[in-house]
Amino acid sequence: MKPARNPLSPGQAVAAQSATRLDQAGESLSAASSLAACSQGQEQRSLSLLNYGATVLRQAGIEHPRLEARLLLAHATGTSAAMLVRDPQAMMDPRNFAVLLARRAKREPLAYILGRREFWSLEFGVSSATLIPRAESETLIEASVAAFAHRSQPERVLDLGTGTGCLLLSVLHEFSEAHGIGIDCSAEICRLAAANAAALGLASRAAFACADWAAPIGARFDLVLCNPPYIASCAIGTLMPDVSWYEPRTALDGGPDGLRAYRQIMGFLPGLLRPDGIAVLELGVGQGDTVAELARAAGFSATMWPDLSGIPRGMVLATKNRLA
Repeated sequence: MKPARNPLSPGQAVAAQSATRLDQAGESLSAASSLAACSQGQEQRSLSLLNYGATVLRQAGIEHPRLEARLLLAHATGTSAAMLVRDPQAMMDPRNFAVLLARRAKREPLAYILGRREFWSLEFGVSSATLIPRAESETLIEASVAAFAHRSQPERVLDLGTGTGCLLLSVLHEFSEAHGIGIDCSAEICRLAAANAAALGLASRAAFACADWAAPIGARFDLVLCNPPYIASCAIGTLMPDVSWYEPRTALDGGPDGLRAYRQIMGFLPGLLRPDGIAVLELGVGQGDTVAELARAAGFSATMWPDLSGIPRGMVLATKNRLA
């Protein structure tokens, strides 16, 4: 196989490299100027502040420094990211921006700084007490919608370890006749989830309770959702700092092998489901086969659902006398 031909001549390649270096140098000079301005509280043009922020975050190892700098600048100045693109010469007070940049440079998650995160095209308030909603968890919503595509919508939904309420509220958004309960161990978390329900216009159909998820509930459900802790205890320290330093360990730590929560769930799940009900659980990478064995031992059939990367991320459980 022939190597791909370089579309640039040697002279063009050198010129392109030089232009890139000049752009980076210009950004660094702009950043240096804005750093001095930030320390003195002087107003700066938004483009200069954006260059400064991108440089700070790049040096801190942030993967998308310019994008995040734009979001932080918009948040700090009470404007929108779109406006920053439209008017790069707007004059802005840099002081709040400098504070937010310092937090992000210490690897505090962007969602905690902004206080919000999008999930399933809905906006959720977040706090350091909750796990940040992730795109791969949307697999559980996809699997739930597909499971009820050719049957009656679920009437009762239970979300174990609800956090922000993103799973429960996204499902209620999809199923207009459903009502649901979210269980979590923290009253602070339940208040946040309830606030998210109110903001999304779902407060009349969602309730949240502070309790141990294994405690008797006294009701059965058409759909049970759960994103349990599934990181092996010894692996938490190897996660990116944004996660291991800041996100709540109780939402991450799945015990020595990462499977502690699944073993618990399989013990009480049969008593939570209606005869025709299903459960949808999130999986850690490489855990599908083992969790499926636990499910079958508890009397369930198990169907895997991949996320957008093709990784088995969701598992639909149903009693063995019906198909999932």
